[in-house]
Amino acid sequence: MQVIQGTTEFELEGEIAAAIGKFDGIHLGHQKLLRCILGQKEHGRKAAVFTFDPPPAVLFGAGQEKELMTREEKRAAFEKMGIEVLVEFPLNRETAAIRPESFITEMLVKKMHTAYLAAGTDVTFGNRGEGNAALLRGLAEKYGYEVHIIDKVCYNGKAVSSTEVRKAVEQGRMEEAACLLGGPYAVQGTVMHGNQYGRTIGMPTVNLLPPAEKLLPPNGVYYSEVFLEGRRLAGITNIGCKPTVSEKMQIGVETYIYDFDREIYGTQIKVSLLGFRRAERKFHGRDELKEQMAKDIEEGRRYHALP
Repeated sequence: MQVIQGTTEFELEGEIAAAIGKFDGIHLGHQKLLRCILGQKEHGRKAAVFTFDPPPAVLFGAGQEKELMTREEKRAAFEKMGIEVLVEFPLNRETAAIRPESFITEMLVKKMHTAYLAAGTDVTFGNRGEGNAALLRGLAEKYGYEVHIIDKVCYNGKAVSSTEVRKAVEQGRMEEAACLLGGPYAVQGTVMHGNQYGRTIGMPTVNLLPPAEKLLPPNGVYYSEVFLEGRRLAGITNIGCKPTVSEKMQIGVETYIYDFDREIYGTQIKVSLLGFRRAERKFHGRDELKEQMAKDIEEGRRYHALP
């Protein structure tokens, strides 16, 4: 996948089927939109995503919301889906002030060579977000592109949105988040060295330290799956700062993988959070912690139906 970042000086080759949006979380609504442009490959068009970096809410201080997906996670997801070009449009005060029609002519038509454009009903772009779906439709014939505006996908009578996914994750409702995303909410990263406590008591774990901008569910223990080198492995994951054995307040993602005892430091893994088990708490000493960890692991074994 070709990634264009940090510049507005580019020009794509050939006819492009483009999707425009923020794509935080790549939920069911986003997936519906992306299927439209991927289907255009049959007509010889490249599938391209046009998104904004940073998101408009970050630039204008409208919110300090953490991200459902980091840039690296988003890139990996797009590439896996078959997206061929990803444009991470550098959003700053100057580029955000471009007139909406100029955005269409300069970016989508001249630089992207967009022949087919897909966007959601709530799409906004250009100065003060004044560009919208109606403008994209209204200028399609003039500038020679086909436009497809995608209606919202609904779940339980409500429109699927990044906001709804965020609410579910923030409240630890991982099953609901999975329904909105079309799969479990996940954390990806490189396995780091931890404090080795689990290994000393025969319960070795793998550790991730997500970036500060990554949204995590409430601190606690979660049933999980780990994707490692093409394998799917059952796990149970603690999210938090391990108050019993550490005074550091850095939040980590620590996973016990069932029937697995390899050192995989430096390896990229993905941890999918399937369901909430219990909240994190400080125990009265390491013996009590060890006893609770053993209970968690045994409960997780039942959850995963492991022998």
